Amino acid sequence: MAAPESLSREKRAAILAGAAHVFFERGYEGASMSMITAAACVSKGTVYQHFPGKAALFAATVARQCETRLAHLFEGLDHAAEAGEALRNIGQRFVDMLTDPQALSIERMVISEAANFPQLAEAFYAAGPGSAVATMARYLAAQVQAGRMVVPDPAFAAEQFFMLCQTRAVMRARYRLAFAADEKARVVTEAVRVFLAAYGKRA
Repeated sequence: MAAPESLSREKRAAILAGAAHVFFERGYEGASMSMITAAACVSKGTVYQHFPGKAALFAATVARQCETRLAHLFEGLDHAAEAGEALRNIGQRFVDMLTDPQALSIERMVISEAANFPQLAEAFYAAGPGSAVATMARYLAAQVQAGRMVVPDPAFAAEQFFMLCQTRAVMRARYRLAFAADEKARVVTEAVRVFLAAYGKRA
């Protein structure tokens, strides 16, 4: 028989999975705790044991999605590898992540609720963009330490790289506009070229 802690983790995971499904389908305003309990196959009492209300559940859902996606973004990152290859891998995953319909849905919901729940926007930034920038900055600092790059401000440069990767394909995806399939690859290739032109080690 599973321990109570294990059962509690399983229930929480089920609740977050059900909440993600409902929020993606209905948006924040359209989602209800009844819909979420039905999607998670748990009782309302169980949901309220873990989360005090819809706002807290939405914040936890967003944080969980950010954590999962960022783990994939930097998966297998090799600090000893040639910088261009590592940047291309990160850039491609970043563009894929930002053009994913669920990721776009999360961003839209957070923006729409930011005025009512500023703490949600802060939590989203910390768990998503802020965490990505911090991880990228540590990678760039390691490249500087190894003598492969010249980056005076790794955190600032990390933000620049992610902004370069948002050219065209990501911007069009946000507005639900069509873009050619090969645009993602072109965006990443050019982002890496420009970035290394600015921060790559010069002979």
